[in-house]
Amino acid sequence: MLRFDIPPVNANVARFEAFITFAVCLVALLGFPYLLPILALMGLVRGFFGHYRCPSHRLFSAVMNRMGIAGKKENAGAKMFANKILFIAASVASILFFTGHPFWVVPTTALIIFSSMEWMFSFCAACWAYGYWYKVFPPKAN
Repeated sequence: MLRFDIPPVNANVARFEAFITFAVCLVALLGFPYLLPILALMGLVRGFFGHYRCPSHRLFSAVMNRMGIAGKKENAGAKMFANKILFIAASVASILFFTGHPFWVVPTTALIIFSSMEWMFSFCAACWAYGYWYKVFPPKAN
């Protein structure tokens, strides 16, 4: 379902955020998993409150707009859904790590795979699933 109640996001800013997710997860797997809660916080703010309320998104957007590389505008609904999944996966990975469970690498690896597909190929798996869901199960008209 397209979201017109919140401002759209710039495509390249969203791709850069996916690269940040990829980089933080890679650094986490290389020995610094203490950074995973930062991803959970970013996913929480962008996914549940909107990209325009996330300080990092606002910074990236301002810098990339000033440089003229922000890209075209995209509807934020699917990107918010993707960030909700980021919040869940990063939260699960953080909880597993801080409780000493070695399976924290599973959601972290999944985030690496899906975020790399987003920033390298502009394919957002969560956005695709979001669009497919509303194609199969359209919202009822009021």
